[in-house]
Amino acid sequence: MRTKILNKIVALGTVSLMTTACVPASSAMTEDIKADSVIELSDSEILVDGEKASTDSSSAVYTGADIIYYEGGTDESYGAGTEAEKHSAEEAAANTVVTITEPGTYEIKGTLSNGQLAIDLGEDAEDDPNAVVTLVLDGVDINCSVAPAVIFYNVYECGSGDTETATSEVDTSAAGANVIIADGTVNNITGSHVAKIYKDGTTDKKYKFDGAFYSKMSMNIDGGTLGTGRLNITADNEGLDSELHLTINGGIIHINSADDGINTNEDGVSVTTINGGYLYIFAGNGAEGDGIDSNGWIVINGGTVISLANPNSMDGGIDSDMGTYINGGTVVGAGGMYDEIENDSEQLFMFMQFAEDTDDTIVVTDENDNPVFSYDFPYDYTYIVFSTPELAEGTYHVYRGGSIEGTEEDGLYTSITSYTDGTQLKHGGELKGGMNGEPPARSDNNGGMAEMPENAPNSDVTQPTPPEKPKNTNNSEGPSDSSKTPPEKPDGNGEPKEKPEGGLGDHMGMNNSAEEESSDFVFTTEAGSFTNVTYAESATESTKTTAA
Repeated sequence: MRTKILNKIVALGTVSLMTTACVPASSAMTEDIKADSVIELSDSEILVDGEKASTDSSSAVYTGADIIYYEGGTDESYGAGTEAEKHSAEEAAANTVVTITEPGTYEIKGTLSNGQLAIDLGEDAEDDPNAVVTLVLDGVDINCSVAPAVIFYNVYECGSGDTETATSEVDTSAAGANVIIADGTVNNITGSHVAKIYKDGTTDKKYKFDGAFYSKMSMNIDGGTLGTGRLNITADNEGLDSELHLTINGGIIHINSADDGINTNEDGVSVTTINGGYLYIFAGNGAEGDGIDSNGWIVINGGTVISLANPNSMDGGIDSDMGTYINGGTVVGAGGMYDEIENDSEQLFMFMQFAEDTDDTIVVTDENDNPVFSYDFPYDYTYIVFSTPELAEGTYHVYRGGSIEGTEEDGLYTSITSYTDGTQLKHGGELKGGMNGEPPARSDNNGGMAEMPENAPNSDVTQPTPPEKPKNTNNSEGPSDSSKTPPEKPDGNGEPKEKPEGGLGDHMGMNNSAEEESSDFVFTTEAGSFTNVTYAESATESTKTTAA
């Protein structure tokens, strides 16, 4: 185990009542799912309700549409894409496009090695509340190398793109784009993206689809009745994208991406809401990438969220322009910067700044050394935030490394049976890493284009089947208390929040412990900042045994 000096800031959010009206506490989907039609994918033949799919574009489901992609052999007047983002006509033609044109619930199964599932109900669908499509992913494997593997073009848009009235309170229950991950199934979506293509004679956007799983309209994702279905998304750019709002109510979702894992991208408007389920994101397959990035708000009400940014870039595990609220669930975010969590979040949270990157196990215990939180970080990270329902006001201890046994999933320990030989940490003294908590300098000389971490997942390799879901995970239900009053919109209505200098914010009137050194981390709603966390010096403190 490597020895490193650890600097850390811990911040807690104050408690207030908050929920997101955008997404109801319960799933928008019915428990008894009955498909209107079944689409069976195959490289040899596409079947719709047991019959060969039509090639007539007036049919509810048809094949043969041209795929939208970034063409090779074009110049700078065509678009903003790089040479690496261009594709040949032959490569594009190898993809079979399956297009849904009518509202309904469609069960999707089978494999499409080169192709795309597209939903397009016409240009008037955006304003039609009946233009709703629900995809039930029932053991599907779709791969597309030139564009998103799944894309919603035109369905009903339930939200408003008006920055003047935008808030974190959005109701997407009526959204036209809906996805259900069927119980007990594994679904693999491997997709590409389409760089910005200009409208003729201008530099205005005609097409730009950044994610492997993409929606131009607000989208809901649910986990079905039990929440045991799995959706694996592997992306050569961004993973799961919506141009307006995205709501996750349940299911097991694993995302490996070369840029942002999740992105909702309408400036000052978009809301990413997580009410339940299990979400794991690693955004480290490229040069940069946030775990979850919203150009508006992020609201986490429940479930389990593990969001890891690119370990070699100045990106965050959880990043929003307008504000992030953690109101419930278990949350782990890690990256090369920290985007502050709102003080009026319902659930307390802890923020850590390391003087040097760490890829070690971090264990937080109560004052009696009973573990409260533990995560084994797979790569080097500078900034870490976590939150659990178990985190409350009181005294805590923090340990690093050691030997740990228990139930673990994607680095997160949902139970710990024993923990020994961890090195206890202390706080106090001068904050290292620069003024205002600026992160330490990076060792790469590529202007942030750092090399891939050793043994990082490769987007060119088929993503392995994710392990079993951890025990005691909230699968599909949102917060249990649906009567809570949503918060008022944060100050600065319609304006992005101010970014803190050096990536650090003022949480709860931070009370820095700059003079006294202590191994006790005392959390209150008034004082939650602990600077210069390093190894404890005494023999009795430096190596300590804890047990659950």
